[in-house]
Amino acid sequence: MEAASPAGPSAPRPPAQAAEGAPISLLRRIRGALFTWNILKTIALGQMLSLCICGTAITSQYLAEKYKVNTPMLQSFINYCLLFLIYTMMLAFQSGNDNLLCILKKKWWKYILLGLADVEANYLIVRAYQYTTLTSVQLLDCFGIPVLMALSWFILYARYRVIHFIAVAVCLLGVGTMVGADILAGREDNSGSDVLIGDVLVLLGASLYAVSNVCEEYIVKKLSRQEFLGMVGLFGTIISGIQLLIVEYKDIASIHWDWKIALLFVAFALCMFCLYSFMPLVIKVTSATSVNLGILTADLYSLFFGLFLFGYKFSGLYILSFAVIMVGFILYCSTPTRMAEPAESSVPPPVTSIGIDNLGLKLEENLPETHSVAL
Repeated sequence: MEAASPAGPSAPRPPAQAAEGAPISLLRRIRGALFTWNILKTIALGQMLSLCICGTAITSQYLAEKYKVNTPMLQSFINYCLLFLIYTMMLAFQSGNDNLLCILKKKWWKYILLGLADVEANYLIVRAYQYTTLTSVQLLDCFGIPVLMALSWFILYARYRVIHFIAVAVCLLGVGTMVGADILAGREDNSGSDVLIGDVLVLLGASLYAVSNVCEEYIVKKLSRQEFLGMVGLFGTIISGIQLLIVEYKDIASIHWDWKIALLFVAFALCMFCLYSFMPLVIKVTSATSVNLGILTADLYSLFFGLFLFGYKFSGLYILSFAVIMVGFILYCSTPTRMAEPAESSVPPPVTSIGIDNLGLKLEENLPETHSVAL
């Protein structure tokens, strides 16, 4: 007869094995929460938007440095014209309440304000470079993110968790690292004619960007992407066209046109058009806040291209700042926010528990529950 084992069939698991299995299980849960398909897709879409912004920055800088062409309003006007020709014309041929005339009758003054905010946000940020430094613009431009979160709280009733504030802080830390890398690499521009005016312009532009993005999120999720782009194209063309004739007619008249300058204008317009066309798609499955966190990497892409085009000096802090921003972005997207219905809303309580921010994550979380209910 074999000797009985000291630990019978019902003996407890040794503590060493239990302690060893717990961290592995925890790591798997963290990895499963941070690297889901929807989060990876959101990261990819966000970086695609960053590349579009990078394209606009590179073409604008190339026009300014090599050809001495500084016409931000003309460049924006071409983009708004493209939006008008495609999306506004689409609304013109729609039927019912989605028709262009019906929308104008009901909400024309709202879209005038939206178009004004969008046009002036683009103009003020570009104009600020003439007065203040690159570092100030990069740092103060982040002011739009807390403004955006505050507007989302009061207008869209978004409710954030602690991890979202931590994620935003991590992203802003990454921006600070990028600014430090600029200073060490010698990219700190000399101060312009009036730094205070430039800083105020950046803060105003960032705030107007936040207003435009919150309106975009509301319209895209409540109404339609075509309505937002069509109305921005219509009123953006009118407002930027008027402003173009007032502030840039001398600069345009002094341009010595050739095919290279024309090609740079076309490249800028296409990059900006792609940015405007794709951003509502990303906002619809995430939120305006997460999109703005994701596109913080656009400056880094511009720096990488600038190494070859403009002779920038490389610093390892650029890689570190990119990694820090991406960590903060992933943390923000890993946990969906919830949406609180206004007090006067008549929506039943079960519906109010589902928010609109990071919609893709919510659908992914609800799939196992739906499947079990069906079974």
